[in-house]
Amino acid sequence: MLLGSLLVLLLLGTAGTASAHAALESTDPADGSVLKSAPRTVTLTFSESVALLDDSFRVYDPDNRRVRTSSAHHAKDAGDTASVTLPAKLGTGTFTVAWRVVSADSHPVSGAFTFSIGKPSATTTPIATAPTEDPLTASLYDIARYFAYIAAALLIGTATFVALCRPPNPSVLNKPILMGWWTLLAATVVLLILRAPYEAGTGLATAFEPSAIPKTLTSRPGLALAARVLLIAATAFFLLRLRGRERFGRVALGTGAVLAVGLALTWASAEHASAGIQVPVAMTSAVLHLLAMSVWLGGLTALLTVLYRSPDLDAAPVARFSRLAFASVTVLVVTGVYQSWRGLGSWNALTGTSYGRILLVKLGAVVLLLAVAGWSRQWTGRMVGADVRLRVPELVRAGAATGADGAVTVSTGAGAGAGDDGDGDGEGASNPGDGSQEQDRGDGSQNRYRGDGSQDRYRRGLRRSVLFEVGVGVVVLVITTLLTNTLPGRAAADAQQTATPAGIPAASVTIVPFRVGNAGGKVQITLDPGRVGLNSVEAVVYGPDGGFATVPELRLSFTLAAQKIGPLDADVKDEGGYWGTNSLNLPIAGTWTMKVTVRTTDVDQVSVSRQVRIVR
Repeated sequence: MLLGSLLVLLLLGTAGTASAHAALESTDPADGSVLKSAPRTVTLTFSESVALLDDSFRVYDPDNRRVRTSSAHHAKDAGDTASVTLPAKLGTGTFTVAWRVVSADSHPVSGAFTFSIGKPSATTTPIATAPTEDPLTASLYDIARYFAYIAAALLIGTATFVALCRPPNPSVLNKPILMGWWTLLAATVVLLILRAPYEAGTGLATAFEPSAIPKTLTSRPGLALAARVLLIAATAFFLLRLRGRERFGRVALGTGAVLAVGLALTWASAEHASAGIQVPVAMTSAVLHLLAMSVWLGGLTALLTVLYRSPDLDAAPVARFSRLAFASVTVLVVTGVYQSWRGLGSWNALTGTSYGRILLVKLGAVVLLLAVAGWSRQWTGRMVGADVRLRVPELVRAGAATGADGAVTVSTGAGAGAGDDGDGDGEGASNPGDGSQEQDRGDGSQNRYRGDGSQDRYRRGLRRSVLFEVGVGVVVLVITTLLTNTLPGRAAADAQQTATPAGIPAASVTIVPFRVGNAGGKVQITLDPGRVGLNSVEAVVYGPDGGFATVPELRLSFTLAAQKIGPLDADVKDEGGYWGTNSLNLPIAGTWTMKVTVRTTDVDQVSVSRQVRIVR
């Protein structure tokens, strides 16, 4: 199809385009820092505004007991910060801060970091910085969100196909429209119910707490979902009023367009476009992008349905949809290019970030889609050229000429193109010059093409190509959904540049398991700051039971094979509880090989290597 031939749009983002999750830019105290005295507050700064939860902060002392804090609030009324007040007396040792907030694009983000008072605890338990969330809740929420996108495309696209392409038997599309409406309603209700536990990262049971829905309706995503339910109800009333009509006036078309734009706004106002740079432009782009995607994907599905279920389909609806698809693709390309630029930020992010690499995977899928689309377009041109169901009276009104042998030949005139009968609605037929448009009038009741039954062959070919095109398009959409949970390249680059305040770089922590005979354990190695230049090293040995262990000897060396540097001996000393040094000099950034040698007895020892990234 013509619409598919330019589907670079999917490379550049579909309904779920560049996800603008909030990125943590800095923490105060800094991650891994050692303070002389206890701080009064813990403050996090993000790349965009965040919403706070009742349990946004959890602070744990060196004994893993939770520290009582104030409720979370925005520091100095800045929406991109999250802060909590600590008690006056904290003691000494290493404290762990676990946090969870909701970014402006409606996605929850979470993590953890540590800071120490006095000196680091010798037996600090390693922390996980991955988001903490209930996997079942998150999975169900994501599934419902994807179904909502697909249902919106099916509902809007199929209704648009009926109104603008005017298929000969529109009743065959009632079922897809109903399916899209009910699926969109069900998915939206599920999203509304699951929103509270999804934000908090809790189990499904919390979705049915009395305070869950009222709390959801106080947030921007909750209000957008509630508005979507109302718009879905209004859409049902609108569709019922128009049921059975074959032609639609300007008022009906305008009302339908307003409802479609309103539905698209419920996504744009609460998700990706509502955060980051150039929000007004981005929201406009997102609405147009979602509508154009719906016209393409839903319309393509409607066309496939009509091809299979309407034996009297002529070439006119196919020609109209081809022109409509071209306009949709144009919008998708323009908005997709903008949204990709907004998400990536630089060419380096295309290969240097997860977001960019997923876009490259999508590019490969789109190349296949372009090939399939070209195949569909060839069949479309043949079908429009043959005009397999045009009646003889219509041929005459369109300018048909009767030959000496009783055949009718269509003449479209100098100004008419394929599928254009001169009145601008694309319902006529062109003459390709191959004789395929001669039609035997017979007794005036026959309507068959002279020759090889090309009309049936064209219909079968078009059905196959459109079916294949839909299948590949769905695959590309599945790949696209991965982007909705991926930090965009621009935000990732900004977070990397500002993640650590100047002069207080974050520490690098590596866990190295080891085994000697039947005994084993692990070594927790902290490089502070984990950057080029002087680094302090702290190595803590744990036994098989997870408790602190002593060993007669521990050695560390570092090698940068790419630059033929090393091995550099860290020369760690037993500091009474941990092994350490303050004089390790790593002169060049890169991925170093850290070799850890642990001697557990006079004769037993083991060496284990791990990769450590050292940055500038």
